[in-house]
Amino acid sequence: MRPLLSAVALAMFAGSATAQLPVEVHPKQMELLPSADTQLLANKRLAFDFWREVVQARHVDKASTYVAEAYVEHDASGNSGLDGLVASVGRRSPQPVKATIDDLVSIVAERDLVVLAFRRVLPDLEHEGQTYTTTSFDLLRVAGGKIVEHWGSDRDE
Repeated sequence: MRPLLSAVALAMFAGSATAQLPVEVHPKQMELLPSADTQLLANKRLAFDFWREVVQARHVDKASTYVAEAYVEHDASGNSGLDGLVASVGRRSPQPVKATIDDLVSIVAERDLVVLAFRRVLPDLEHEGQTYTTTSFDLLRVAGGKIVEHWGSDRDE
């Protein structure tokens, strides 16, 4: 009897160990911004506002507020330089600026880098008609109060 219970318990725990927990969007994004370090706070706020206004809402007229002329884009789907960013983002019509960033999970800043983590919903190729959540990341480097570089995980905008 004991070996049977052990086998059942092992099967139950093995199954739950491989189950994925869904990625959750942060419900109070303003809580992600504070930092005891004033420079990290400024960098996080710059990244947050840039993403909301320029990337998400496509208000390319505000790009120069956040991005340096010599901006370097490391994502193959984008273009370097402020004009290149404006051309890439401006391909779609502007939208209203929201107070939050869609699908934002977290913002982390260290030195001159800011990482934004996003929830992605993807089709589950093993279960037709179902989806699963995962996380993608965008990394921004800040210098002189402007975003000077961007690296992104491969995702559709």
